[in-house]
Amino acid sequence: MSGHVYWIFELEIKDGKHEDFEKLMHEMVAATKADEPGALNYEWSVSEDNKTCHILERFESSDATLIHMGNFGSKFAARFMSVLTPQKVTVYGDPSEKVLKGLSQLGAVRMPSIGGFSR
Repeated sequence: MSGHVYWIFELEIKDGKHEDFEKLMHEMVAATKADEPGALNYEWSVSEDNKTCHILERFESSDATLIHMGNFGSKFAARFMSVLTPQKVTVYGDPSEKVLKGLSQLGAVRMPSIGGFSR
């Protein structure tokens, strides 16, 4: 396998928090792009009614994932949880036990790879 770690995060945008969500999203995207070369994908999508957000995050390794998780915790977690309610996290790839333990707080479900490839 590739060693990559990736997930799809499904979140509910809290009522009346869309402007805060937009501002936070822009800050988080800019910080991740600038500070985390191991972040391969960091893509946010929102439903047409602005109530649901999906985030696709892919990292080159568990080490890169842990850097992201540390940055998230220290810089953004409190604001993130004030505007978004986690609904579902599905984890793919080759996450380490440390990554899985950190994501377990969000109720993450792991889907182990059984075939295919990653470039």
